[in-house]
Amino acid sequence: MASTRDIRRRIKSVKNTAQITKAMQMVASSKMRKAQQAALAGRPYATLMNTVLANVSQHAGDFKHPLMEARENPRRIEVVLLTSDRGLCGGFNSNIIRRAQRFLVEEGDKYEAIQFSTIGRRGRDFARKRGIDTRKDYVGFFGRLRYAMAKQVADDLIVEFRERKLDAVYLLYNQFRSAMSQTITLTRLLPIAAPAEAAKAQEKGGFITPEHLYEPSRPKLLEHLIPRQLAMSIWRALLESEASEHGARMTAMDSATKNANDMIGRLSLEYNRARQASITKELMEIVSGAEALKS
Repeated sequence: MASTRDIRRRIKSVKNTAQITKAMQMVASSKMRKAQQAALAGRPYATLMNTVLANVSQHAGDFKHPLMEARENPRRIEVVLLTSDRGLCGGFNSNIIRRAQRFLVEEGDKYEAIQFSTIGRRGRDFARKRGIDTRKDYVGFFGRLRYAMAKQVADDLIVEFRERKLDAVYLLYNQFRSAMSQTITLTRLLPIAAPAEAAKAQEKGGFITPEHLYEPSRPKLLEHLIPRQLAMSIWRALLESEASEHGARMTAMDSATKNANDMIGRLSLEYNRARQASITKELMEIVSGAEALKS
């Protein structure tokens, strides 16, 4: 059995750990509320953007934007992988990295090359350790998110797609559901396709009808609308991923704090038993000494 001094040291160490995890939980909770508000506020705008895109593209005649060109037999694929810059957030990073690995296994035989672009240090480190090709690594985004960052990523992808260095681009990220639930989402960014849900909504009668007049024309409008829609899709994913990260970290730190408190309880019980055994041993020694003196 460990000595009472060793047990006291362990209890003190675990208590310090519990204080740290509790503080991290409170910080993550505060950040999550702000990130959640931003993510929820961005969803209606993104949905409305998809609806407008579906309507305009349906009635643009024979015009086909280059970013909407679905190429036959795509060979070069890129996956934009969103992870966090820091750890201590449970399975947030490991789950999405496993999904990226599964994509490589399942789709690797279909294409000539699959490469990654990473947003977040954890995804970058994963790619480097596994020797996976990455076109570009974006770090330092989270914690200071700006729309310009999403536009930078979108502009890079547009250049690669227009120059035919890429035939299709996918986005892999964690979609925020709640503090305890995040959904891994894989969606195609390029070529852009008008969302089927938005198209169906237009058929039932949306707020924009074919009778509307456009100035400039629909093709000109698409020239401006499609790059903006691509940047908006990435921006929404960044907001969702940041909210998911804080939610996962809050849950992980709450679990760690509870585990630390449980360990403190077990160590305290062990300490009391060791102390009781020590006292009992001392009493037995005193009694034995007294009996020896009598004899």
